[in-house]
Amino acid sequence: MILTDKVALITGGKRIGAVVASELATRGTDVALSYARSRTEAERAAETVRAAKRRGAAFQADLSQPDACAALVQSVVDTFGRLDILINMASVYVQRPFDDLTVADWSAVIDVDLRAAFLCAHAAAPQMRRQGGGRIINFSDWIARSGRPRYRGYLPYYVAKAGVIALTEALALELASDQILVNAIAPGPILPPPGTTDDELRVVEQATPLGTWGGELEIAKGVLALIESDFITGETIRIDGGRHVK
Repeated sequence: MILTDKVALITGGKRIGAVVASELATRGTDVALSYARSRTEAERAAETVRAAKRRGAAFQADLSQPDACAALVQSVVDTFGRLDILINMASVYVQRPFDDLTVADWSAVIDVDLRAAFLCAHAAAPQMRRQGGGRIINFSDWIARSGRPRYRGYLPYYVAKAGVIALTEALALELASDQILVNAIAPGPILPPPGTTDDELRVVEQATPLGTWGGELEIAKGVLALIESDFITGETIRIDGGRHVK
C-alpha cells in the first residue's frame, strides 16, 4: 500500500500510538486517534500530525462500550471522507491475583483488548471495501505469541492477547478477497511502565538477548512494514529484541 493521501485510525494516542501517528504523517497519511481519558496526549499527537502538513484529529471514545466502536469509525469517515488503515492499539493492562478477579475485571480487559478490536474491524471493513482494500493491524503481546503465560496476575490480559492472534488469522481469511490485509504486532520490552525502578529495568535488559528496551520507533517500523506489504496477511510479528528465545 502506498501511504500518500490515505487515512489511518489509531485506537490509543499515547506513547507508542503517538509515534506511529507521527511516522505515518511523515509518509503522507492523515491520522485520526481515539482516546478514552488521555485527551491531552491524543491532542498532542494530532498536532504532531498537523505539523507534518497532514490532517490530524483526536476523538473521545470509550471502546468498552460496543456502540462506541462503530460510532468512532463513522466519525473518522465523516471527518476525513474515507478510512484505509485501522490500527487497534487500545488496551487495558492491570495486574490482579486470580483469586481476586471479578466478572468486571474480566470484562474490563476482554471488552477493550479483544472485543473492541473485532468491533472496530467490523465497522471499518465496509469503508475499506469502498476504497478497494485496506489494512488492519491488531496488537497482541510477545508472551501470547510465544504460546505460554510467563507472569501471574494477568489472566484476562493473556487470554485477550491470545484471542487477538486468533482474531487476526480469522479476519485475514474473511477479508482477503476484499484486499483487506490483517496482521498483528506482538510487542516485547518496548517501553518501561511508569514507576519502573532501575533494578527492574536491568532485569528486563538482562533477559533480552539484544540487551536493551526497544523504544516506540521499533513498533512504528513494524507497523509500517505490515501496512506497506501487499502479500503479508494473517501474521503476528514479535518485536521483542529476541526475548522469546531466551
